[in-house]
Amino acid sequence: MCLSIPGKLIEITGQLDETFRTGRVSFDGVIKEISLALVPEAKVNDYVMVHVGAAISVVDEAEAKKTFEILMQLDELHDLDGPDTD
Repeated sequence: MCLSIPGKLIEITGQLDETFRTGRVSFDGVIKEISLALVPEAKVNDYVMVHVGAAISVVDEAEAKKTFEILMQLDELHDLDGPDTD
């Protein structure tokens, strides 16, 4: 099953121009480097939905936390177990 997972954008790490950016997103402490090309409006401390390494939308913090909790309860966060980008 393919899921998008909410996380908090904690840092913009690269920017070629206004569209092609990368950033570090925290998923309850697990940090991943992701593409921000599809969400040019995203800024540090925003919550984003991430699917296969790309943020696909900016979401409300309360909704992001609620969704993350449900995914934890369903044990659907296996992909976060991979190596960190630290």
